[in-house]
Amino acid sequence: MTENTQLRMTLQGMSCAGCASRVDKALRALDGVRTVAVNPATDTALLTFAGTPDVAAAVAAVEKAGYPARLRTLRMQVTGMSCASCVGRLERTFRAMPGVTAAQVNLAAESAEVTYLEGQVTPDALLRLAANTGYPARLDDPVAAPDTGQRKQAEARTLSRQALLAALLALPVFVLEMGGHAVPAFHHWIGQTIGHQTSWILQFLLTSAVLAGPGRQFYASGIPALLRRAPDMNSLVALGTFAAYAFSVIATFFPGLLPPGTRAVYFEAASVIVVLILVGRSLEARAKGRTGQAIRKLLKLQSRTAHVLRQGRTVEIDTDQVVTGDILTVHPGERIAVDGEVVQGHSYVDESMITGEPVPVAKTTGDPVTGGTVNGTGSFQFRAARVGADTTLAQIIRMVEQAQGAKLPIQGLVDRITLWFVPAVLGLALLTVVAWLVLGPAPALSHALVAGVAVLIIACPCAMGLATPVSIMVGTGRAAEIGVLFRKGDALQGLQAAHVVALDKTGTLTQGQPELTELIPAAGFQRDQVLALTAAVESRSEHPIAQAILRAAQAAEIALPEIEEFESITGYGLCASVAGHRVLVGADRLMHRENVPLQGFQDKASQLAARGHTPLFVAIDGQIAALIAVSDPLKPTSRQAIAALHGMGLQVAMITGDHRATAQAIADEIGIDQVIAEVLPDGKVAALADLAQGGRKVAFVGDGINDAPALAHADVGIAIGSGTDVAIEAADVVLMSGDLLGVVNAFDVSARTMRNIRQNLFWAFGYNAALIPVAAGLLYPAFGLMLSPVLAAAAMALSSVFVLTNALRLRLIPPALSEPGEASGAAARLQPQAAE
Repeated sequence: MTENTQLRMTLQGMSCAGCASRVDKALRALDGVRTVAVNPATDTALLTFAGTPDVAAAVAAVEKAGYPARLRTLRMQVTGMSCASCVGRLERTFRAMPGVTAAQVNLAAESAEVTYLEGQVTPDALLRLAANTGYPARLDDPVAAPDTGQRKQAEARTLSRQALLAALLALPVFVLEMGGHAVPAFHHWIGQTIGHQTSWILQFLLTSAVLAGPGRQFYASGIPALLRRAPDMNSLVALGTFAAYAFSVIATFFPGLLPPGTRAVYFEAASVIVVLILVGRSLEARAKGRTGQAIRKLLKLQSRTAHVLRQGRTVEIDTDQVVTGDILTVHPGERIAVDGEVVQGHSYVDESMITGEPVPVAKTTGDPVTGGTVNGTGSFQFRAARVGADTTLAQIIRMVEQAQGAKLPIQGLVDRITLWFVPAVLGLALLTVVAWLVLGPAPALSHALVAGVAVLIIACPCAMGLATPVSIMVGTGRAAEIGVLFRKGDALQGLQAAHVVALDKTGTLTQGQPELTELIPAAGFQRDQVLALTAAVESRSEHPIAQAILRAAQAAEIALPEIEEFESITGYGLCASVAGHRVLVGADRLMHRENVPLQGFQDKASQLAARGHTPLFVAIDGQIAALIAVSDPLKPTSRQAIAALHGMGLQVAMITGDHRATAQAIADEIGIDQVIAEVLPDGKVAALADLAQGGRKVAFVGDGINDAPALAHADVGIAIGSGTDVAIEAADVVLMSGDLLGVVNAFDVSARTMRNIRQNLFWAFGYNAALIPVAAGLLYPAFGLMLSPVLAAAAMALSSVFVLTNALRLRLIPPALSEPGEASGAAARLQPQAAE
């Protein structure tokens, strides 16, 4: 009889019995559901499944019904993982827990992220499950993150001390045994002095000390894992060293138990294997400590204390005690604690952490300030607007952490292979021993032991498990340092599949601050009259073009009349009643829509558009009143960035609502391949669909606010902006500054990281594919060569160190240059600031 399993879900949005009935109906339609009890008072649904509950189906059902389940995500630090098999085993254990919807374990970061149903699963239950599986865990504490590198360095020092102790004990063993094999005279000298039996007893004592002391950790972790039928890398080391040790003990003290001609000792193999693996793990720990450097740099930007106005006086408190609405005082040279708005005073603030621009920015009443930036010589007060996890810096840190913990599609195959790798190695080692015993020459037992131990030791899933996550950690960390935030780690791989880069024009290719360049009045209209009415209409708009017209009116000291009615016509322009006149301001399509004849202005508009200006028309009381031209200057780096994207083999397209002639003039000036012009705001998604025809992958670059639908629709969405734009949910990649070279940096980091991952995977799989057969004795029939377990241990240790060292090269990725010899603003973003 199938056992029943209960699943509890906490739902959102239920307000009445009708809601409960809809949830009940949706859940009863699921396969395997026996009973459903929905309680709108507690917002819960209790399901009874026949057998294992289908959590994903249940979550999807309530989501479709309009009452999504409450999900929680828990991050934890995990200890005891030694290889990729540990990762696969722990992920599988978490996912098998009823109520868990997703689980992701990262070997390089030694972390796990589990998403679960609120009400069904608790954090304590997840921590217990991890510990029972053999991997003790603790809740992730972001405040303790800066100590991660120190913890790994401390671990490396401990392993180094253990390796040194093991080496001091193993050296005499190695000299006594291998010295005799290498130098026959030395072998005879041992026999004539202390005797070979005494030599073996000394080796037994020293090797026992190595295995019971520094090598005990392999047995303490590996044997329980083996007994749980979940063997890992420690299990392989424990089995290999114990096999060599046990055989040597029998040969030393009970030689009669062995077949004639097979008596030999391998104490040196057991002890030296421990030394080499400890050395490899100490190097690995040091390298892992450097992979999280970017996060530590970001965390160092946080101010630990703040000066807050409380009860009429300024007090110094911890930053985490600041609440929204607090008034904070910032002294010269201090780091700003949280995000807010200046309410008194003025100063210049170094915002290079956010924008990458080295020039300090003036701040006065009403201006925003960002936590983590550094005040100059002035002093001011500001009101806290975003504190704690809501600050810009906290969002940046969260993005980097999420990207570093991401699992790319390429990792899926690796996970499936490594999950069964260790059991397969155990089977292969057993098969090797049997083959040597049956087919091998005398002494067959000794050959079988050497080959079996070599296979156990040389097989290294550590390198496989580290190949992808360590490259992601270092690559996304370096990307953050040069101003590129991968909100979604799989965007690293997605960018490499892109064929086309589509760019929004305003604010992306251009400065985003256009200026009024022409105002040509029609017959019967005066320039100042038209400018006054037009500026009055545009005063109700926040569009950059509106601001350009307003600045022109202010410069001419023109008073603006009152507006009586106002309407924004999306994609066309503006309509308003001003001082008794009906005024229209917009593109030619607005005039056509309102049946306003252009009276010869069309040719002038085309001429202006051909020079890269944006033409607009003004109609007053149904008659054309003026032609206005606005020009938005290109960013200095736009041409260079597009040339760099072409150099990467990418096509570049521009999507804009501008007149086609204007857009084409800009495209011709900076080398854009394809122009899609006169696109309404809701037409950018359709434009992306056109670019994607033929199976092409499209990356879209927009300002991150107006372009949210297009950013979400593109294969990879890149939000270009600064400061508060980092929180845009629609984008896969966020650029910290408005410099288009950030797009080049994103593609460059992506290409280098994916190339690094492929190198690591090629090494990890190629290493095992080549050396496991050698360890099993493939070369013996032809050359009489067998791989020593000692050399196998050295190769195994070096494989992981190679992968880590190769990944650390990504820390050296240079940023794209805006001028010869000058870093692109973003390069210095995370460098330690002088003023603390």
